Amino acid sequence: MQKTWRNPGRIAAWTFLSAVIAATLFPFYWMIRTAFTPAKDLFADSTALVPSTLTTVNFERILGLTTKAETLAAGGTAAHLDFLLYLRNSLIYSTTIAVAQTLFCAAAGYALSRLRFRGRQGVFALVISALMVPPIFTLLPNFVTVKSLGWLNTWQGVLAPALLMTPFAIFFLRQFFLSVPREVEEAAYLDGAGVWRQFTRIILPMNKGPLLTIGLITAVNSWKEYLWPLLAGKDEDIRLMTAAIGILQQSGPNTSPDWTGLMAASILTVLPVLLLLLIFGRRLVESISFTGVK
Repeated sequence: MQKTWRNPGRIAAWTFLSAVIAATLFPFYWMIRTAFTPAKDLFADSTALVPSTLTTVNFERILGLTTKAETLAAGGTAAHLDFLLYLRNSLIYSTTIAVAQTLFCAAAGYALSRLRFRGRQGVFALVISALMVPPIFTLLPNFVTVKSLGWLNTWQGVLAPALLMTPFAIFFLRQFFLSVPREVEEAAYLDGAGVWRQFTRIILPMNKGPLLTIGLITAVNSWKEYLWPLLAGKDEDIRLMTAAIGILQQSGPNTSPDWTGLMAASILTVLPVLLLLLIFGRRLVESISFTGVK
């Protein structure tokens, strides 16, 4: 074992891997370091890995725990960030889309993998071809449609484009559903189970891992969505956290943005996603099965 670890190739590989990990994590560390730095010391300690003075005032003013005078004294701007409201809106947005999209994509994937109907292969080919369409191409048509329906600055307008399904999720789940032995469904059919019962009682429970994977991916992607919520949900009551942070950045002077406040807000925004991964990450790894059978 000792000779194995002394192997030059292994040492070089671990050195390279450690350098890549360090380069990947360093921006996150610098974000945390900036958030705990007083605004007046930000440029004075710009080369130090650890600020000379640590403070939590940046988090306090982002959370609305300081007065306007204290915020200005700490280096903030007069702009107000209703963090709890925007956090609630982002939770509603990402949770609704993750749950609805996972269920609808599971139903579509099951139909394309198990049900026999005319044009099934053509529908599947259309779904696969949609993977090659960049999301930015659908931005203008979605905006025109939502505006024509009078849904701008409403929850239904913000949710509608991403609520039902995405091509990748349909393709992903379909491949897992295909791996489920047909004998299981045939036995359920002989016991009197219809298509819907087979889907809800057999297919879904046997594919908890893939469903959880798609749910997590969808939740994370929805949480970090910026452009569409900014266009369709400008009202403060439905404004998401990502759009609110962008507006906060624009509210400061171009020559001296509120970097400490922006980094503190970014950290608070990332925490729910990290918590989600910590709760479900191990379960996801343990439960996913590439054969579709537990």
